[in-house]
Amino acid sequence: MKGLLPALNRLMPLMMVIFLILASIQMAISLHLSLASVGHFMKWCAPAWPVLAAAGSILTISGLLFEARAERLARKGLLRQQGWIMDILSRLTNRNALEEMLAREQRETSLDAEELAANLRARVIGQDQVCEDIAAQLRRRLALQVRGKPVGIFLLAGPPGTGKTYLAKQMAQQLERPLLHFDMTQMSDPHAATQLFGSPKGYVGSDTYGKLTGGLKEKPDAVVLLDEIEKAHPDVFKKFLTAWNDGHITEASTGQQVSTVRAIFVLTSNIATEALTEIADRLHDDPDRMRAESVEALRQAGFAAEVLNRLDRIFVFRALKGLDIARVAALEIETMIEGYGLKIEVGGIDPTLLMDVMRRQIRMGDGASARDLVRSIEDMISESLIVARQQGARMVTIDRAEDGTITARTADNNPNSTSSHARLMP
Repeated sequence: MKGLLPALNRLMPLMMVIFLILASIQMAISLHLSLASVGHFMKWCAPAWPVLAAAGSILTISGLLFEARAERLARKGLLRQQGWIMDILSRLTNRNALEEMLAREQRETSLDAEELAANLRARVIGQDQVCEDIAAQLRRRLALQVRGKPVGIFLLAGPPGTGKTYLAKQMAQQLERPLLHFDMTQMSDPHAATQLFGSPKGYVGSDTYGKLTGGLKEKPDAVVLLDEIEKAHPDVFKKFLTAWNDGHITEASTGQQVSTVRAIFVLTSNIATEALTEIADRLHDDPDRMRAESVEALRQAGFAAEVLNRLDRIFVFRALKGLDIARVAALEIETMIEGYGLKIEVGGIDPTLLMDVMRRQIRMGDGASARDLVRSIEDMISESLIVARQQGARMVTIDRAEDGTITARTADNNPNSTSSHARLMP
């Protein structure tokens, strides 16, 4: 269709000549003119035919040349304009990265909360309500066109080992955002703020940006994970207030303000574990009241009031129970073994071992996590895993004997297979 229209435009003069001839014949028929009278008229006009033919030919050729030149100039101008635009993007920036960021921003403004919640629930065990709530919050906040503060400042509170840190990592992955992860237990000293916000001029380290300011300068849309925020020094807390109130943080070495309005801040805390667990169990059907009582419990436990006042939302994680503990332990064991370059055979984790983990979790209470118990298993079988990898094994199984001995065996029918025996203490 695109090629047909230009062709018709070029043939338009010729079509007009044909139309005039047909119109003349039709007029002659309508006037009942004989061929003799028409021939007489043609002879009478004979001296004018060459002039009319020449004029018609000139007009036809001129029209065709004008159409061809106009089309050529239009095409040349369009291509030149496109080439200039493309040259700017490819010469001055990473065009592919720009297109990816634009596509991601468009996806975020129309975030599907149900899909995000489903993806988070599939990965974070035992915290379905939290996954749904945080997905709904993100959908509303990412849809805002004008912001003077970060996208969100969320606190994930609850017992250790319940998936708080893991949820933050999965959230960053699902949103396709970079993750800036900071262990706030290392920020208990007042001078630790320089690690995040840089050092003033004249001090050691003033030639480099802080980890947080530098990270947000390069990745302004990052998910900033502040693990165990309650263990940070109050002076470090105060530095974050500007980021949350005014939408920027200041790099100490240069005085440059780094925007935080596109970032998502996720704080985790293990404070007031027993109180929060009781509140979550008692009010799991009333999320609004649960959040209100959780804020009061955190305040009574000594959580910084200035931080609580600036949180957009608090999500309370419930303690894992029953098979959820076994699921987490199984995933932790699988991750641990993959760290040695090996794989767990299907059905390769002895269920009695997972039952032991569940019993110990119940016995030790909220102070212990499945991750801690898996670390003790790793201490027992790590040597055999190293030997198995050196011998070329790919698959292993983890067995538990009646006396509590844990055994790691290769599952490749390797004649040089190895095993390690250790006992998981009650």
